[in-house]
Amino acid sequence: MRIYLTLIFVFILIAIAFVFASQNSQMMTLNYLIAQEELSVASAVSIFTLLGFILGLLVALMGKLLTVIKPKRVKNDIKVIV
Repeated sequence: MRIYLTLIFVFILIAIAFVFASQNSQMMTLNYLIAQEELSVASAVSIFTLLGFILGLLVALMGKLLTVIKPKRVKNDIKVIV
């Protein structure tokens, strides 16, 4: 049930971001370290929302992976001395 609520919340946030982006059609200049790009605010918001979602998902999955791996390693290190 928790996963469904999380997914609904994420989709609502993404929908709000895309509605905001669709209302802003002005052009903006995006400066990289070595390049410069001219794109609309809608495109920039969409790109950075997607990048943020992907990075957040990767960090969450990495944290989940570490919590699964760590107990196995600790379990093997404990030795009972009788």
